[in-house]
Amino acid sequence: MADWTELERRCAQCKRCSLCDSRTNVVFGTGLRSAEVMFVGEGPGENEDLQGEPFVGRGGQLLDSMLSLIDLDRKRNFYITNIVKCRPPQNRDPLNTEQDACFPYLEEQISLIRPRIIVCLGRVAAMRLIKPDFKITQEHGQWFRRGDAYITAIYHPAALLRDPTKRPETFADLRAIRAKIREVCESTYR
Repeated sequence: MADWTELERRCAQCKRCSLCDSRTNVVFGTGLRSAEVMFVGEGPGENEDLQGEPFVGRGGQLLDSMLSLIDLDRKRNFYITNIVKCRPPQNRDPLNTEQDACFPYLEEQISLIRPRIIVCLGRVAAMRLIKPDFKITQEHGQWFRRGDAYITAIYHPAALLRDPTKRPETFADLRAIRAKIREVCESTYR
């Protein structure tokens, strides 16, 4: 297994799928690299592609605001990344071939971090990390196991911007995440 520097270098040079042809930046991930809590989205959007950092647009601002309510801050106590590291055209869902090409990078990130909790942001990430037939409207907030980690999914911030009626369910999910952090994590809230 590579170290962070080697993994980031390989990602920056990646040409495993056609998304590399239109990217401005590889969006590797950001946050605490020893975090007990890891958030995984599907792929970068336009703002993320331009800035090279995940979840920095309107959805990311909403996410940061929501996570601050449960004392989570990407600079202090969690790590955030995506399944694919390059922006799909017109922000479409990443194709399975694109996910397959990029997934080994995510697996290495998970191996390096060794999180106790993984939170999937949206349906696409949940279908890849939890189970292929994951139904976000029915199964958000439920807990599963992935190796040593507990894993759950919440609505993607972009979905909450499009449909604010889903926000109360998401806040309930966030409270459950805070409770799980208190149950299984040692340093997140120190």
